Amino acid sequence: MSIKIAVIGAGAVGWTRGLLRDLLTVPEFSGIHYHLTDINPHNLDMALQLCLRDVIENKLDARVEATLDRRSAVADADYIVCAIRHGGLEAFAHDIDIPLKYGIDQCVGDTLCAGGLLYAQRGIPAILDFCRDIREIAKPDAMLINYSNPMAMLTWAANQYGKVPTIGLCHGVTGAQWQITHAIEKFAKQNGILSPDYCSTPSQPGEPAEARTLWLDDSIKFGVHRREVDFVFAGINHQTWCISAKFRGVDYTQMLPKLMRDIPGFARTEKVRLDVLDRFGFYSTESNGHLSEYLPWYRKRTGEIEQWIDMSSWIHGETGGYLRVCTEGRNWFESDFPNMLREAVPVLQGNGRTYKRSEEHGSYIIEALETGRTYRGHFNVINRGHIPNLPDGCVIEIPGFVDRSGVQMPVVGPLPLACAATCNASIRVQEMGVEAAVRGDVTLLKQAMLHDPLVGAVCNPEEIWQLTDEMLVALASWMPNYASEIPKARDRLATHERNGTRVKTRETRGAARKETKSVEAMQADRDKTRKLATATDKGEVTANT
Repeated sequence: MSIKIAVIGAGAVGWTRGLLRDLLTVPEFSGIHYHLTDINPHNLDMALQLCLRDVIENKLDARVEATLDRRSAVADADYIVCAIRHGGLEAFAHDIDIPLKYGIDQCVGDTLCAGGLLYAQRGIPAILDFCRDIREIAKPDAMLINYSNPMAMLTWAANQYGKVPTIGLCHGVTGAQWQITHAIEKFAKQNGILSPDYCSTPSQPGEPAEARTLWLDDSIKFGVHRREVDFVFAGINHQTWCISAKFRGVDYTQMLPKLMRDIPGFARTEKVRLDVLDRFGFYSTESNGHLSEYLPWYRKRTGEIEQWIDMSSWIHGETGGYLRVCTEGRNWFESDFPNMLREAVPVLQGNGRTYKRSEEHGSYIIEALETGRTYRGHFNVINRGHIPNLPDGCVIEIPGFVDRSGVQMPVVGPLPLACAATCNASIRVQEMGVEAAVRGDVTLLKQAMLHDPLVGAVCNPEEIWQLTDEMLVALASWMPNYASEIPKARDRLATHERNGTRVKTRETRGAARKETKSVEAMQADRDKTRKLATATDKGEVTANT
């Protein structure tokens, strides 16, 4: 089966290698062409070396090459995978550090809030460039698979303005499914519904019989596979809600407020998530830190933030936690790369296979479209009446299935009202963020910032206007869409400085920030450090990381 898969942003080395390994577990994909591209030649070369080694050591029929010429990679591609972080860690640091001066304390800052909105202003022009290439030189029916954040805004722009069929993929729902599955299993074994030693057989080829969920301790092992529970999650990316969880004909949805509190450690590590579950009645996919920055209630008063977070892992709410672990991972990867070139390569096919295929959707979707084997998952797509109490045209995350006929997304129905209200507030911010990026409209961007739930809870309008100007100036080199506006923003800041009318900012590291570890300090636990550095989802860490 000869197909071409282009990866844009292939310098995300561990992720790029993982996708290829997942694809190569499919026997029919003998002969695939895997074409990598990135703007960083050093990162791209590392990815190429590792991918080539996997193919050569496994003696597989696959063509792997890399190029700095994006159009060359996209030419004649059947699938284009977007995995960029536009601006890299340098821009990411501005997304976290500048809002902190105005009292906006973010844990992740890549989806909504001040960091996510400015991230979209960089990413949308880039993804529209990719879409132009796809329209012009990829296969006529090529699909864009977007893994980049802010997921909803980039996927929205690619579909509406890029005019390329685009699906957005995230692992948040999968992680939440494992958590809920564990809670149901615990209840079922305690109440005699399952025997204490019950262990299922995985229903999806390549999945381990015992899998660890996100943000649970390594010691927790699983007997019930998440695919044994009939789930429906619905909402928007990173605000998707479990509206149905049924196991063996019993609906456990309304029991989740009690069951999730019984997971060891959750009462300490997931205070925001459990509080929202208690008040809404529905479980969110996102971890404590992620969820806390999309809402106006938990991070608006600096003195209260520590009451809602836990510092045992960055994902539980640490200030700038994701920036820290990404920085540490990048530094570690540079030092550890020679070791990765020497380590044993896993067996990817046949009865002796040692590689466990990941749960990332991408390879399964391509497999389903090409072979006809049905795959079910939760995907980010354009709302066309699928959730009637969210706006048509926005990007929603709902269950769907894929086979040779395409990606099929059934109508889910309306969300519970509290869930819909929360999603709708974010959707309108996303909509303004997309339009601002496409038009290079500073006023609309400021209005998006003004209406963001957390930014609006923390800052007054004048602070938001100045914050936006300061971020535009700091991030100017990654935003050609604002080329004519950034000098004006710089002049406004200078005028306020001369007139003594600048809003006063603060010098702060945030409510709960940790120092970035040196490579030498990370050597103390090499195995855990490598696992985190190379993880596709850096939320997949133990409570002790």
